[in-house]
Amino acid sequence: MALVNYMSQILVELIKLANLIITITKAAACGNRISSVLEMESSMPIEREVKKDAETENIRGCAMVQFSHVGMKYQGAGAESLSDIDFTVEKGETVGIIGGTGSGKTTLVHLIPRFYDVTAGEVLIQGKSVKEYSLEELRQKVGIVMQKAVLFQGTIRDNLCWGKADATDEELYQALETAQAKEVVEGKEGKLDAPVEQGGKNFSGGQRQRLTIARALVRRPEILILDDSASALDYATDARLRKAIRAMEGNPTVFIVSQRTSSIQHADKIIVLDDGEIAGMGTHEELLDHCLVYREIHESQYKRQ
Repeated sequence: MALVNYMSQILVELIKLANLIITITKAAACGNRISSVLEMESSMPIEREVKKDAETENIRGCAMVQFSHVGMKYQGAGAESLSDIDFTVEKGETVGIIGGTGSGKTTLVHLIPRFYDVTAGEVLIQGKSVKEYSLEELRQKVGIVMQKAVLFQGTIRDNLCWGKADATDEELYQALETAQAKEVVEGKEGKLDAPVEQGGKNFSGGQRQRLTIARALVRRPEILILDDSASALDYATDARLRKAIRAMEGNPTVFIVSQRTSSIQHADKIIVLDDGEIAGMGTHEELLDHCLVYREIHESQYKRQ
C-alpha cells in the first residue's frame, strides 16, 4: 500500500511537470508571435518629411478631403476595386456613401486614414496628400467606426478612453450623449466602471454600436467615418444620432457609409457607387430624379409613393 501510494504521488507530480512544460512552450511561441507583431514596421512610406510650422499646420482655402481621379487595386486582384473617383468635401460637410454589396464603399473610406494606398490619383486632406503625413498624425485627424462593433474586456471607461487616455468624465458623458448611449451607461450598475465582457457579449448589438461610436467621438476627430455602424439602430435613434453629430463642437467632416437611404438622405452630398465607379452624386432629391441606381435602392426599401 505504501509503494502504490508513493508511486501515485510521483506520477501525479510528473503529469503536472509535463503539463507545465507544454504550457511554457506554448507561452514562448505566443510571446514570439506577439513580439513580431509589436516590432513590425509600417509598410506605408512617407513621401517626404512633414514640416512643422504654422503654414503647414493651418492650411487655409483648401478642401477638407479631396479625391483626385483615384483608382485602387488590391494586390493580386484582376480588376480595380475603385476607378476614377473624383470629388471634393468641404469642412463640416456630411457625405453619404451608398451602393450595392461589393461596390467599393468600405474601400473608399479606408483610403482616407491610409489603410491602403491608392494605385492611381491622389487623396488629399487639407490640400496635402495623405502620403505626406506621418501615420500617427494622419490618424489623429480621423475617427473611424467599423462595420463590426468591437468592445474589449474591461470597463466601459477603459473602452471609451482607448482613443484618448486622459479623457475626463465630462468628455466621456458628452460623447455618450452624442452617440445616444448615455442611458445605456446610466442603466448599468457602476456606470462608467461597469464591466464589459470580451467582445461586449453583455451588451446588445445596438448598444455595442453606440458605445463604439462614442469611443470615436471622445477623440473629437476632424474627420469622422461611420462605416455602416448604425445598422443595428432603429430609425428614430439613427436620426437623433445624425442630428447630434451635426451639432457637435468643432464641426467635423462626416462620412456615412450605409445600405439605408434613410441614414444618408439628409447628407449635404451623397455618392452612389456601382462596381467601383461613381454612378451618381448629389442630394437625395437630385439623385431620385437623375440616378437610376439610387432610385432602385430607395424604392426597394420603401413603397413607391
